[in-house]
Amino acid sequence: MFQLSNSSKQRRKGVDPRLIEISDLAIRISLVDFGHPADAGLRLAKRQNQLFLDGKSQCDGYVNLSNHQSGKALDFYAYVNGGASWQYDHLSMVACALLQAASMLGYRIKWGGLWKSENPKFKNGIPYGWDCPHIELMED
Repeated sequence: MFQLSNSSKQRRKGVDPRLIEISDLAIRISLVDFGHPADAGLRLAKRQNQLFLDGKSQCDGYVNLSNHQSGKALDFYAYVNGGASWQYDHLSMVACALLQAASMLGYRIKWGGLWKSENPKFKNGIPYGWDCPHIELMED
């Protein structure tokens, strides 16, 4: 069974408690170790805008707000062979654990790996989402 590092736990500060519950359960059931990178959780508008300007987000933080700004989103990375992995195959395994944990807890989340993009990437001819290391709560 895997455990989140203290750094990963700190990076969830300000995130909706439901996402923290999901993350805590997912790390226990995941087949792939994972963690939460810097900027994984709550973001101020200025930081969100910088990520937008750097091409790392489609939300500018002022006009187009990110769910990170309200604590309703959480990013992750896979931890494979002693280091962070951003490979789709690894991230999708972590996403499965996060989706399963959310279901077990009765919460609804969306995974960025399923999002369509205007400029989709392809794996074996199948388009997949542009934000694979991202989950967010679905509100009713």
